[in-house]
Amino acid sequence: MNRADAKILWDAACVLARDAGKVSRDGDRAPRDLPPLLFFTDPDQTPRPWETAARLPAGAGVVFRSFGRVDAHETALRLREATRGRGVLLLIGLDAALAEAVGADGVHLPERALDQATALAAARPDWRITGAAHSRAALGASGLDALVVSPVFPTRGPSAGRAHLGVVGFSELVRAAPCPVYALGGIGSGNARTLIGSGACGLAGVSAIQAAFGPA
Repeated sequence: MNRADAKILWDAACVLARDAGKVSRDGDRAPRDLPPLLFFTDPDQTPRPWETAARLPAGAGVVFRSFGRVDAHETALRLREATRGRGVLLLIGLDAALAEAVGADGVHLPERALDQATALAAARPDWRITGAAHSRAALGASGLDALVVSPVFPTRGPSAGRAHLGVVGFSELVRAAPCPVYALGGIGSGNARTLIGSGACGLAGVSAIQAAFGPA
């Protein structure tokens, strides 16, 4: 765990969440508490995500993306064990059945599945439902508690082939969105503070959060 980087990321995320909480939005779901910081898992970059999840601050969140791995159920259970009772939210990527099975707090939908959000919101009003957005067109999705927009900065992850938005471009999408928006993509301790004032409700990341909060 890199305490200096962890503090920078958490403090910046909390400032964003506090400022976003002052803004009223006319979304189609009642406003609810959202984690300032979302740790996105990846089978290759975060092979033991439960170890990082167990070190996240209370109030943070985890988005488990299995990408079809055969050990998805086992990993989800380990993440639930690491987060339960610590005030850390657990969302399951795309798989609502797995979310039900492990007692997760909701789901995260990839952009291609945003049309599922309305039905999920009706079936499970207690769940947090977030969705990925890589374009302005995706901002029109309904039934979501928050969108995760990427890539904000250059990244080596799945969004590496897409042009990054930059702070100005990202801020424009935040203003156009009907619900709170997280920043994802290339965010680390060196640039997290530049997003303060962008309107984001928090920060999301994979490798930077793994490096800052994970085991040494």
